[in-house]
Amino acid sequence: MTAQDAGPRTAVVVGAGIVGLSTAWFLQEHGVRVTVLDRTGVAAGASWGNAGWLSPGLAIPLNEPGVRRTGVASLVRRDAPLHVPWTADPGLWSFLLRFAAHCTWPAWNRVVRANLALNDDCLDAFDTLTRGGVVAETTDSPITAVFPSAGEATTLLSELRRFTAAGARADHTGLTATELRALLPQLSAHAGAGVRLTGQRYADPARFVRALADSVRHRGGTIRAGFDVRSIRAHPHAVTAVSREGVTFSGNVAVIATGAWMPRLAGRLGVRVPVRAGRGYSFTVPASAPIPEPVYLPGVRVACTPCRDGMRVAGTMEFRGPDDPPDERRVEAIVRSAAPFFEGVDWEGRGHTWVGPRPVTTDGLPLIGATGTPGVFVAGGHGMWGFTQGPVTGKLLAERVVTGKRPEALRPFDPLR
Repeated sequence: MTAQDAGPRTAVVVGAGIVGLSTAWFLQEHGVRVTVLDRTGVAAGASWGNAGWLSPGLAIPLNEPGVRRTGVASLVRRDAPLHVPWTADPGLWSFLLRFAAHCTWPAWNRVVRANLALNDDCLDAFDTLTRGGVVAETTDSPITAVFPSAGEATTLLSELRRFTAAGARADHTGLTATELRALLPQLSAHAGAGVRLTGQRYADPARFVRALADSVRHRGGTIRAGFDVRSIRAHPHAVTAVSREGVTFSGNVAVIATGAWMPRLAGRLGVRVPVRAGRGYSFTVPASAPIPEPVYLPGVRVACTPCRDGMRVAGTMEFRGPDDPPDERRVEAIVRSAAPFFEGVDWEGRGHTWVGPRPVTTDGLPLIGATGTPGVFVAGGHGMWGFTQGPVTGKLLAERVVTGKRPEALRPFDPLR
């Protein structure tokens, strides 16, 4: 048996977010020596300022049929939770048309069933990391969805029934206005009903990803920031990542985990499923009485997470370029939509404003597996669920890379589909 037959000894991982670092960490579990390259640094993209929810019970696919209707509305309402700017970019319109074609119940059900393996094991993967030396906490907590009225809560309840009928797990109970405000006195009289999901968690995403990076380094891995990979070159038994300046790093295999920037490299390697940036915004606000658990506002697509003496507020899905500057109007739209639900929040005192590009695919399924170039793999395209599904993705992909055998759980996510 040759060394190559025995599996790779070295790997280059491009991307230092939750997906790339999780893949690196689990490759180390198999004895692979890893080098992680990132054009900016650890958690510099969508992994930094997201809501931090580990929420398999809310990992509901984006491609439900109603999105086509809300997508049209987003063209005329800048404050809509989904924002599609008027643009001459033909690539964006092609992407949106292909996405809309997958907004059917049969396609939605396919995504739910495909994601079952990721969602069922996602919390265990986080536990494996923390038991293995990642010094960061995840907090067990319900997540409570809040609505102005009981009638409006029926939309989520119906969605959860369909979600669980397809095989997913989402343990939940309905709450009256009185029950809701007894649990969450920070809510205003505008909160008229709730749905409480148990078995969920949350974490500080930036802190967790930095701790994951520290663990990768402690276990002998190298993380190189400021390394902008512009091409991947395959050779017999080796793969080389080449930077803008012509600097190279090589390994027996390479993994591309660059999120919304994935097409720049993966498109040359046989990966044809489009990936676009569905940008999310977040900020922190002080509060006189911080919320004790995450709160979700489904009607306006806003997630609120306990954060020090206040909360992190995250929301919106904006289809613009991953490197485009932030649009303060999107932040103001989140404030206008969320503020009526809370009391004692200093919205004018917000800080740590962030925008991050969540990678979205046209069919709602992430890309996890081998490319058309031997020795090169990709992992990404999880949409809003990259933080939840990142560690389990890394675990499954590491198994695929090292053994050469594709786990059955990864079959629906074939990058060459």
